[in-house]
Amino acid sequence: MKKIILLNTLIAISVSLAFGQQNPVEVKYANTITPQDLKKHLTILASDEYGGRETGQKGAEMASDYIANYFKGLGLQAPVNGSYFQNIPLVEKSLDTTIFMVNGKSYGFGTDFLVSGSSNPDKIQIKTNEIVFAGYGIQSANYNDLKDVSIKGKPVIVMYGEPVGKNGLNLITQSNNASEYTANPRKRIDDIKAMEPSVIFIVLEGMRAKFGNNHLKEKKIEFAKIEKNNGTRIPVVYISNELADVILGVSHTSLDNFKAKVAKSTQPQSKAIKLNLDLNIQLVAKPINARNVLGFLPGSDLKDEVLVITAHYDHIGVGTGDVFNGADDDGSGTTAVMELAEAFMQAKNEGKGPRRSILFMTVVGEEKGLLGSEWYSEHPVFPLEKTITDLNIDMIGRIDPEHAADSNYVYIIGSDKLSTDLHNVNEQANKTYTKLNLDYKYNDPNDPNRFYYRSDHYNFAKHNIPIIFYFNGVHADYHKPSDEVSKIVFPLQAKRAQLVFYTAWELANSAKRPVVNVKNNFPSNR
Repeated sequence: MKKIILLNTLIAISVSLAFGQQNPVEVKYANTITPQDLKKHLTILASDEYGGRETGQKGAEMASDYIANYFKGLGLQAPVNGSYFQNIPLVEKSLDTTIFMVNGKSYGFGTDFLVSGSSNPDKIQIKTNEIVFAGYGIQSANYNDLKDVSIKGKPVIVMYGEPVGKNGLNLITQSNNASEYTANPRKRIDDIKAMEPSVIFIVLEGMRAKFGNNHLKEKKIEFAKIEKNNGTRIPVVYISNELADVILGVSHTSLDNFKAKVAKSTQPQSKAIKLNLDLNIQLVAKPINARNVLGFLPGSDLKDEVLVITAHYDHIGVGTGDVFNGADDDGSGTTAVMELAEAFMQAKNEGKGPRRSILFMTVVGEEKGLLGSEWYSEHPVFPLEKTITDLNIDMIGRIDPEHAADSNYVYIIGSDKLSTDLHNVNEQANKTYTKLNLDYKYNDPNDPNRFYYRSDHYNFAKHNIPIIFYFNGVHADYHKPSDEVSKIVFPLQAKRAQLVFYTAWELANSAKRPVVNVKNNFPSNR
C-alpha cells in the first residue's frame, strides 16, 4: 500500500512539474504577438479616419471591413454561410415628440425626465387624473411598499435605494446588509412590471446636475425586434427628484418627508395622488448597418467543441467636434484578437493546429448595451452547448492609477464564477509564462463598478459558458477623446495578449473542456 501511495504521489508531482515547464512550441507562437504588430493595427483602427467606430456609422463599417480582410488574409474560414459578417438588425431611434405636463405645467426632456432602454415602446401616451407613489417599490416579507395600494393600469413612481429605520438598520433585511434589490437593480422594475402599471416613473436624483439638457438630441440604438403586443410593453421613464417633489407636493409631502416618515414609523408610506398628468413621448426609427466579424479556425480531433475569443471593435463616435478614437476601449482588445488569430494560424500552418476549434470574433454594439454579443448568444453560429469558454479582451493597453508603481498586472474578472478548472488554467498559464500580477479586485460580486456585467463575456456567462474578462482598469481618458494610440503601452499590451494566448492554447488542446462546477450566483439581469 505504501508503494502505491508513493507511486501516485510521484506521478502527481511529475504531472505538476511538466505542466509548469515552458513549452518552446507555445513560446514560439506567443512571441508572434508583438508590440510592433499591435501598434500597426491600432494606429489604423484608432485613427480619426475611422470616426470613433460608432455602431451604425461609416467608421464602424470600415473597421469591420479591415478586420474581415485581415482574417481572410490569414486564411481563417468565413463561418457565416461563407461570410465573415454576422449581420445584426438594429435601428437608430430619435425623439420626435416629448410632452410631460403636471396640472397644466410643462416639464423638459433631459432636465426633468428621460426615457431609456429598449424595453420601452416607441410611443408612450398617457392621460390620467391619478398617480401612485409607491416609495422604494419594494415587495418583501418584512417591508412591502405595494401592499396597501393598487397600481394596475395606473402610473406609479418609485425611488432607488432601500428603506432604513432610525436605528440605521435596513428594513428589508432587518440588518446592516443590503437586500437583493441592491444586488440586482432590475428586480425592482421587474417586480413592479408584474403588477401591470401603465408606466413606471423612477426618481433619478441629481438628474439635472448630471445630464442637464444633453439628452435633448440623444439617439438610441437597439434591436429592431418585431414583438407581439409591442404597444402594451410597460414603459419606464426617469424623472428628476425636483419633478418628483412637484408631484408629491400636490399632496403636501416630498421625498425627504417620505424618507423621514419611513425611518420613524418603519412602515411604507405609499399613497395615491390626485392630479392631471399628460405624457406624450414618441420616437422615430431608421434601420442601420451593424455586424459582428467572425473568423474560424477548425480544430482536429475535438473540432466540434469551440473556444471563443472576443473583443468589441465599436466605440462612441464623434461628439462636440472631437473624435473618440477609443484606442484602449477597445482598440487594444480588437488588435489583440487579431494577433491571437495570427499566432494560432501560424501554428496551424506549421502542423501545430489546435485540437478544438477556435472562433475569433470582434463584436459591434458593446457601447450600446452589449448588443453584438447578445445577438450572437441568441443566434449562435456554433452551438452554445459546444462552446467551452469565452475569453473576452476589453481594454488591455493602459495602466490605471492603482498600478502606477508596478504596471506588471492585469485584472481578471469572472474566471472562477462558473468553473474552477478555467480559473486554474489561467492561473497556471500566467505562473508558467507571463508572470503578471493577476488582480481580482473587480471579481468581487459586491464591487460597485459591476464590470462583470459590462462587457461582452456576460452574454456567454448568462448561458452558463465559463468566461474570463481581461481588463486594465479605468483611467482618466476612459470614454474621452484623449483615449489615443500615443497612450498605449504596447509591450504591456503584448504581454497581456500573450497570457490570453497561453490560456487559449491550453483550453484548445487539453483532453477535457473546463467543467462547469460552480453555481452561477449572478442574477440574470444586469
